[in-house]
Amino acid sequence: MTRRSGVGAVLSVAVGMSVACGAPAGNAGDGPAPVFDSASRPETIQLVADPVQMPPLTMQALDGRTVTSDDLRGKVTLVNFWATWCGPCRAEIPDLIKLQARYPDELQVIGVSADEGGVALVEDFATEFGINYPVVMATPEIRRAFPGVTALPTTFIVDPDGRVVQTHVGLINPGVIEQETRFLAALDPGITVDLVAEDRHGRLVNAAQATEIPGLDLTTLTPAQRQTALQRLNEEMCNCGCGLTLAQCRINDPSCGFSLPLAEQVVEQVVAN
Repeated sequence: MTRRSGVGAVLSVAVGMSVACGAPAGNAGDGPAPVFDSASRPETIQLVADPVQMPPLTMQALDGRTVTSDDLRGKVTLVNFWATWCGPCRAEIPDLIKLQARYPDELQVIGVSADEGGVALVEDFATEFGINYPVVMATPEIRRAFPGVTALPTTFIVDPDGRVVQTHVGLINPGVIEQETRFLAALDPGITVDLVAEDRHGRLVNAAQATEIPGLDLTTLTPAQRQTALQRLNEEMCNCGCGLTLAQCRINDPSCGFSLPLAEQVVEQVVAN
């Protein structure tokens, strides 16, 4: 059952989602003003009722910095899985840059690149886009800390106590992300929160680009072949009448008898070329 709590109510009934979450309370109005207009920032946000603690983690940024889970304590952390070939990922990066610039003391964005084409490609991309937050390459350790990434972009919101309190699959709504940040950093007492059950089996939405396709084994492909296949599967349409791409149809309806042969054909063509 969904529960709605204002800032004061969250603190008083101790529902497990402390508004301060390790940050000092009572600072509303002292922090940065919002970067996005009020029309894009909802008054109510959703956070999971039973957040999971992020395990101890060490990440090596492309610029040489080492970032650990201990370093992130006391800040809201936004862990964004992305890739240079992912259109929605590229589209949301300017908003992530704006958020990091506006909330340097309250927020830490971490970009986790799922690219398989080498570090130099990602470094060049980060320089070209002027990314102002650490970018790391996806590793087994990072994937274990943030499991279930089957589409890009996928963004995890971690509170200042190191708990994963929300997961966004697909293109982010920057106004929502800003409100989550402001609530968790105790910057805005007017924001309310709905505590909801976590859904790890949602549909492919918000222009998400699938990285795993039910019924297909892409592990035998080279990195270049895999990238090409995923791009095509996320662009070409299924002919079953669903109005979805092949990737969307396979994820949203794995029993579809039309999408699997078409998807297999795409992979065969990529391998043959």
